[in-house]
Formats: sequence, structure tokens, C-alpha cells
Amino acid sequence: MIKIGIIREGKTPPDKRVPLSPEQCERILNDYDNVELYVQKSNIRKFSDRDYERLGIAVVEDVSHCDILMGVKEVPVDELIPNKKYLFFSHTFKEQPYNRKLLQAIIDKNIQLIDWEVITNSKGQRLIAFGRYAGIVGCYNGFLAYGLKSGLYNLKPAHQCEDRAEMEGQLPNIKLPSNFKAVITGKGRVGGGALEVIEKIAIKEVSPTAFLTETFDEPVYTVLDVADYYERDDMQPMNKQEFYKNPKGYHSVFPKYAKVANMYIACHYWDSESPFIFTREDAKAEDFNIEIVADISCDIDCAVASTLQPSTIAEPLYGYNPQTESVVDFTQKGAIGVMAVDNLPCELPKDASESFGEMFIEHVLEPLLGNDPENIIDRASETKDGQLTSHFSYLEDYLKG
Repeated sequence: MIKIGIIREGKTPPDKRVPLSPEQCERILNDYDNVELYVQKSNIRKFSDRDYERLGIAVVEDVSHCDILMGVKEVPVDELIPNKKYLFFSHTFKEQPYNRKLLQAIIDKNIQLIDWEVITNSKGQRLIAFGRYAGIVGCYNGFLAYGLKSGLYNLKPAHQCEDRAEMEGQLPNIKLPSNFKAVITGKGRVGGGALEVIEKIAIKEVSPTAFLTETFDEPVYTVLDVADYYERDDMQPMNKQEFYKNPKGYHSVFPKYAKVANMYIACHYWDSESPFIFTREDAKAEDFNIEIVADISCDIDCAVASTLQPSTIAEPLYGYNPQTESVVDFTQKGAIGVMAVDNLPCELPKDASESFGEMFIEHVLEPLLGNDPENIIDRASETKDGQLTSHFSYLEDYLKG
């Protein structure tokens, strides 16, 4: 019998998301005779203890008898149980300095850490993520910000909505000028989530070329692929695979879109070797037209010059003054409005959790239970048997500090 525990989130500020909803737990118990599920008591998560108990899921205070422990955010060091198999977002594989002690403790306590963020198939594609809901909420927040900045309409903040259905019920309130233009970078999971929202708004998709060269009598948006906003320095045609391997020798042509766009929704993945998408100098130009930047990617003080700091769910918006290169009041005249919440899926914890749980059941549960011909769990294990695994040996220096 394999005992799986869903742990209480211990990070501050608290996160209401869970890896599995009550209904998903019930499904697993019905489908797998060799699995027992336990949910640690919590007054934080979106689904209450009672929601689990109603479906016959065991809710307990102590989960130390479980073999596998699953959460969402980093587990506080003093809450780690030795000799267990853990799944959570550890934010260590990019050598994040603030979590070095966490990884050291995981090794000291002989824990096998399986990081959600590095669970991939044999092609290197991620199998489970909250990115889609980052796109959904981030796009909504962008239009919320535009309404506040322009004074044209008001939307209820996503985190004040019970669920996605209530949030999307706000979309008919959006009133955009007939010459409004929005530009989106990124076509992955995050960009797909943003498109799910924008397709429910009265706004038409146009090609990047038409976006740049034509005027419209209705609101429009365009989605840019990496080849649309980067060019080679030698002006030869871009080879995207070569660019992903080595982005040096390229420059951004995004400023030409910034001359005609009112809103920028950033959903791209950005590599630190890549050129900035727009710089502080670009934003100073008189013809820089963007009024709102919804930076869902939220890379701080680099690719998108106006994103000087993350914002919070409670205070999602700030202003960027291009001339002083500083954070100012969102409503200040001439300031670019910035939405840079770095934990967007937390605004719709119910829907985000259910989406995550579906991916877990489809892609991760069988490998976790031992049916793993692709070695998915092995590849995603940062630590095992009191040391870094071979896949993450590059973290040795980071671990030593």
C-alpha cells in the first residue's frame, strides 16, 4: 500500500492552492486499490477540511506515516519530515540564493525531492504547471488595469471572485476605444491561458504585419512569436532553434510594436542570455505608446524595462516613470501602468488547483506509483539518498554556498 499525504502549506504569505481537489482524491481512491490518501488539516486552503471529509478522504493532523508528501510552495525547513519523498515547487534548480538552506536541509534529512517544475517527458516538455492560470489571471488583470488607468470601466479583482466563472462574468463590462491595440509575446502554456480570456472579449485578432501597418475601427490584438520581435544583427533569416541555443547576435525589434500598442501582455519565456525586449531607453522615446504592461512572465528589472519589482495580489498595480526610471503612483500622468503579480494562479486557487490536479492524474500519478518507463520521476528528482542526483550535480557549488 502506498500512502500519499497532501501537506498543509506553511509558507508565508499562505497559499490557498492544493495539488488535488477533494473530487480528484476520491477518483484516485476509487481507481487505485494500492493507494491511501491523507489530507493534513488546514484552515488556509480553498477547499476546506470538511470538503475532503464529505467524500470520505481522511483528514489528519499528522502525516508522518505517509510515504509520499505533496504540496505546492516551498516547505519550511522545520516542517520537513526526514526520509520521505516530497513533491513541491522548491525554487532551487536555478540556484535561487534564498532557498539554499532549504536544499541543504532536504539533503541532511535524506529526502527525495521531486520538483514539480522539472517534471518533463522524454522530449523535455513540462508535464505539470500552473502557467495556464497565470496567463488567465494575468490577462484579466491587464484589462482591469487598463480600465482603471483610462477611467473607462471597472472590473472586480480576480481574487475577490469565487472562481473563474465569476471572474469571466465581469468581462462584458470592458469598454475599449475603437483604436485600441494589444500585443502579446509568448505562445506557450502561459500565452494560451491569456488567449482563453482575450477570446471572450470583444477584440479581434490580426496578424503582426497588419497590427503594425493598418488602422482599425475596432479593438484588435496580435500574438508575437519570438521571430516577430527578435532579429539577427546581420539581418539574415532567424533560425529559432539556433536562437534558443544561443541568443547572442540578435536584437529586439519590439519597439516598433510599442509605437502602436496601448497594452502589452508579456507571456514569453525569457533567457538571461537573450536581448531585452524593450529597454529603459526604448521606453523614454516620445513615440512609445504602451500605457499598460501586464507582465505575466515577471522577470525583474531586465527583459521588460518597466518591471522594476513584483507586485502583490493585494496591490497588483504600480506606475513606471520612463524619464526617471522609477516606480511611481499608478495613476500618475505619463506613467506606464504595470501589473507584475508573481503568484497569479493564487488569485483563482479553486480552478488552478483543479487544473493542476488533472495534469497530475494524467501525467505524474502512474510514474510516481512505479509505472515509469520514461524515468519521469528519476529525471525530476533533485535529491535522493542524501545527495544530489546526477541530473542536478551542477548544484554542488550552490549547495556549498
